[in-house]
Amino acid sequence: MFRFIHSGDLHLGKRYGNMPEELRGRLKEARHTVLRRLADHARAQGASAILLAGDSFDTETPSPETRRQALAEMAHHAPLDWVLLPGNHDSLQASQLWSALADGRPANVRLVTEAAVCELAPGVALLPAPCTTRRPGRDLTQWMDGAATPEGTLRLGLAHAAIHDFAEEGGASGIIAPDRAARAGLDYLALGDWHGAMAIDARTHYSGTPEPDRFKHDRPGQALLVNLPGPGAPPQVTPLITGSFLWRTVPLHLLPQDDGPARLAELLPPGAERRQQLLRIAATGRASLAARTALAGAVEHAAPEFALLELDVAALATDCEAGDLDLIDRAGALREAAERLHAASLDAAASAAEREVARAALVRLFSYCQKIAS
Repeated sequence: MFRFIHSGDLHLGKRYGNMPEELRGRLKEARHTVLRRLADHARAQGASAILLAGDSFDTETPSPETRRQALAEMAHHAPLDWVLLPGNHDSLQASQLWSALADGRPANVRLVTEAAVCELAPGVALLPAPCTTRRPGRDLTQWMDGAATPEGTLRLGLAHAAIHDFAEEGGASGIIAPDRAARAGLDYLALGDWHGAMAIDARTHYSGTPEPDRFKHDRPGQALLVNLPGPGAPPQVTPLITGSFLWRTVPLHLLPQDDGPARLAELLPPGAERRQQLLRIAATGRASLAARTALAGAVEHAAPEFALLELDVAALATDCEAGDLDLIDRAGALREAAERLHAASLDAAASAAEREVARAALVRLFSYCQKIAS
C-alpha cells in the first residue's frame, strides 16, 4: 500500500498584476503558505509524499527569494518527501531554474526531470513526464506504455498537460491520450495543468490548484489524498480542502420591479467570511437606470469588507424612461447629452458594441448626476 498527496499548479511567485495592490501581497502569500497546508494534510492522513504535477513556479525565472523560501518550507516538513515535476510554466527549458533547484534542494525534495522510471518508495515506481518546453507539441506520456517495472510494483504516472482540449491557455498541441493509464498499466496517473479538480477515469485525476487564482473554476482550492492498496487495485481518492481564499461567481437575475440592493444582500455571505472571499456578481435580466445605479452603489458600499467584490453588468439590459432622464436634467446640455446617448443605445443601425458603449455612458452619466444631487 502507498499513500500520497497529489497536487500541482501552485504557481509560486504569481504577481496578480490585475488586482489591487493591497490584495496582491495577500494572494501571493497564500500561495506560499499552501505548502504548509499540504504538509499538514499529509501528516494528518499518514501520507509519506506530496507529488506536485508541474507549475510549482509561475514563471521560468522566479525570484531567488521565491525559490529558496519554497525549498526551505519543504525542508521544514522532513521526512515528508516532495516530488517536483517541470510543467509548462516552469519547463526544463528553464535550465537555470532547475540547476538552482538541484543545487539548493534539501534531501527530502526530489526533482523528476527525466522521462525514466525511478523508485519513489520500495515497491513503488514513478513514471514522470516532465515538460521539455512550454509547448512540447506531443504527448510526453507515450513512453510510459513500454516502460518496464518489476512484477508486483505499483506504477504511478506523473504528468502536466491537457487531456481532450481544455488546456488552461487553449490551443494545446500536446494532448495526453485519455486512456493512458490503461495503456501503460498505471495504478494511478497524477495530472496537472487544469486548475479545477477533475476525474478522467478511476485511475486518472487532475488535482486542481490548491489555492485558486481566478474565477474560472468557481470552487475551493483542494488537493487529492490517494491511497493505492496494491498493484491493480482501484485507487482510493479523497479531496482535501487546501485553499485559504474562495473565488466565486454569484448569479443575480433581475426583473424591472426587483430591488437590486435587497436581492444582493440576500446573496452575500455573512460578514465573518467576507475577508477571504473574492466575489463577482454576474447581473442578468433588466433594470432601470435608477435600479442599476442603486445596485452598483450597494456593491461599492459592501466591497471593503471583501478581499474583492466586483459587479459584472455585461449581460444586464438597461431600461430607460423619460423619468430617468429627468433625474439627469430636465433641460440644457446634460439633458441633450442623455437623450443622444439613449437614442444611440437603441439604434438598430449601430453595432451591438456601439450600443453597449452608449448604454454604459448613459449609466455613467446618470450615476454622476445622482452623486452630485445627493
